[in-house]
This record gives sequence, C-alpha cells and structure tokens, in this order.
Amino acid sequence: MGLLQNGQWVDQWYDTSSSGGKFRRQDSRFRSWVTADGTAGPTGSAGFKAEPGRYHLYVSLACPWAHRTLIFRQLKDLQDLIDVTVVEPLMLSNGWELKNDQYNLDYLYQLYLKADPNYEGRVTVPVLWDKQTQSIVSNESAEIIRMLNSAFNGLTGNGKDYYPSALRTQIDTINERVYDSINNGVYRAGFATSQQAYEEAYYKLFDALDCVEATLTRQRYLAGTVLTEADWRLFTTLIRFDAVYYGHFKTNRQRIADYPAISNYLRELYQQPGVAQTVNFEHIKQHYYGSHVTINPTQVVPLGPEQDFTLPHNRDQFE
Repeated sequence: MGLLQNGQWVDQWYDTSSSGGKFRRQDSRFRSWVTADGTAGPTGSAGFKAEPGRYHLYVSLACPWAHRTLIFRQLKDLQDLIDVTVVEPLMLSNGWELKNDQYNLDYLYQLYLKADPNYEGRVTVPVLWDKQTQSIVSNESAEIIRMLNSAFNGLTGNGKDYYPSALRTQIDTINERVYDSINNGVYRAGFATSQQAYEEAYYKLFDALDCVEATLTRQRYLAGTVLTEADWRLFTTLIRFDAVYYGHFKTNRQRIADYPAISNYLRELYQQPGVAQTVNFEHIKQHYYGSHVTINPTQVVPLGPEQDFTLPHNRDQFE
C-alpha cells in the first residue's frame, strides 16, 4: 500500500498510530459508473457509456479485490470489449510496477496523477480506466463488478445476472458480513500490530467461516440456489486462504481444506467456465511473501501447499 501526498509517493501500508494496532482500510476515491447509455450511476458523473474498446482494466493477479473484476470480465464475455494490464507481482517502495504500459508509465501512481494531477490518497487496483477521457472511472471493485454485470449486456448478449433484484437485500447483507469479517478480516489479522487487535480479527474471521460452513452445508450458495456476486466476492479470499493467509497472515486455526462444505463449494466455483484462468498462485505468493517485508523480511516464498481445485465436488446434491 502507498499514498500520494503533494504529488509524491509515500511508501506506507497503513497508519496504526491511533488505532490500537488495527489495520484500517481507506475508502476508494473514484466512484463514477459505466452505464448502458452513459447516464450517471448511483455515484459520480455521467458520460461513461458502455462501448467496445473504450475501457481498460488495471489489475494485480495477487489482489483479491482486482480478482473480482477479472472473474466478471470472464463470466460476462467481456474479454473482447475490455482489455487488461496486469501489474508486476511485487509492490515495493514505488508501489505497483508497470511494464509495457499503454502510456509507457512505470508505476501505477503515475496513472492516478495522469487522471488527476492533484490526486492524494491510496493507489490501488483494480482501476477501470476510460481511454476516451483519459481518466479513472472507478477504483472501487464492488462497484466495478456491478457495472460489468449489467452495463454491457446489450453489446454482448450475455444477460446473466449476478445481482438479481429479488435477492439484492439478501446479497447486500451477506456482502457486509463477508467483507468485514473475511475479505478484510484476513488483512486485519495479518497486519495487526498488537496481540489484542490480531486476536479480535482472528476470532471474528473464524466465527464467520464457521457460519459460512453451516450455510453451505444446507444450501448450495450463499444466497440459496442462485450463484450471485456474494459468492464471487467470497471466492477470491477463499482461493488465497491456504496458500497465503493461513501462514503469512497467521489465520491458522484451520485451512479451507479442513471445511468439507466450503472446500467443495470452492472447487465448484473454481471449475466455472473461465474462472481457473484468472487464478495465478505464482503471482499471488510472490506478491504477498515478497512485498510485505514487515511481515516476511526474508522475502522467501514457500513452495507449497499442494492444491488441486480440479477434483470433483459434491455440490450437485443440491440440484
């Protein structure tokens, strides 16, 4: 993590000076929406119409938030409409590094300054970039996946809906707990700088995972019988858990492989068409173990664990 302050890059993961050692994640700053006709979305400005070739995603294959957007790009058949730049695995003193960028930039923070020379704040992935206006549409993954879910349907003919209106209240409730306790919970445990903050995040995380296990024991997906964005938001944390969070972030009560229902569910989602190719464990492990030098100062990357997400799952029992 890093910040832009007065046009300068500051190598800083987070501020724990007044937070009791707790990791605090800042809100995203670019919050416009791509819509089918270019009208304004729930937040931000109008003028971002869904058009082929106009938008570009900047992602890290390691980042679970960016991973969401890559999955939706696959699920919604957007590969030919939205191209992608993948940042380098390591994020060190200058933040996310770029190679062969469309604007010959070396670092992602330079893209933020290209969009807004006065920008100050976090420099994160994913970034949904508008090539027409040379600006950032959004750097909020939760909103980008909803844009991808619906804005381009008229261009692709893909009407699959992962945020159906009848389930939105339920999905939002699930998302809130999953984000707070699991998606962000692993980070709160891993980046805690006090024992109390770590233990608080640890117990909250595993209470939530136990609840997910109970839910998936009685039904196929988090919202019932329908695969929704809530499942994909959870998936990107689950797929990294045993390889990274279990050891690196000290969330080691048990592995995802030790949860029968969750591990079967994880394999089912991994085996959805196009999803496996969005998962890159080499990139994931290089980033976490190599970038977080306060946690892993040797930067040694473990070779394991051995995992096979192509094994059969038993989720069809719920059909």
